[in-house]
Amino acid sequence: MNFKGVIFDLDGVITDTAEYHYIAWKDLANKIGIEIDEEFNETLKGISRGESLERILVKGNKENYFTQDEKDELAKSKNDYYLTLLEKLTPDDVMENILETLKHLKENNIKIALASASKNAPLILDKLELSSFFDVIVDPTSVKVGKPAPDIFLEGARLIGLNSSECIGVEDSEAGVTSINDSNMLSIGIGSETNLQHANVVIPSTKILKDTISNLMV
Repeated sequence: MNFKGVIFDLDGVITDTAEYHYIAWKDLANKIGIEIDEEFNETLKGISRGESLERILVKGNKENYFTQDEKDELAKSKNDYYLTLLEKLTPDDVMENILETLKHLKENNIKIALASASKNAPLILDKLELSSFFDVIVDPTSVKVGKPAPDIFLEGARLIGLNSSECIGVEDSEAGVTSINDSNMLSIGIGSETNLQHANVVIPSTKILKDTISNLMV
């Protein structure tokens, strides 16, 4: 295939801020009397802040307990705490082989986009000193429906001027892989084959991402 673009997820692919999300969500959940653990936190990967909050409220049987304004304030409170945790991020937190992968794509004139559910993506890329590699960052608020709908990956392809079939999508969550597949891109899943069985290609970690993408572009 003549692929001309690669569209990346952020958390779990470029860097792993899942632990920071977990700390912030657990803190918020505790404050409203709901217990969550790391296993439950896995179900929040790849989805928006608002949807994550809704899932937590459903778990605690409090989905109808708050007004929308109160939910917005809860989500903001979580994000404010999360942002303080992000202050710890440095280029040392870039996942293994990602820098080499991005450099390789640039050298071969492959377009690079970021399609993350995180509204903090620009800040995170700046902290990691990777912003210059990305041609576009999709603003999650610019799409009508978040992952697992395909909208954010389709928007990424549009912004880099390519058909979705000309792009490879890289994700670490089931919701993200579904989003890629439904956008008619080739999907690379990073993680467990059990969780990412619907991906076209599954690799255990980012360690072999550069070689994997190179082989697909031959």
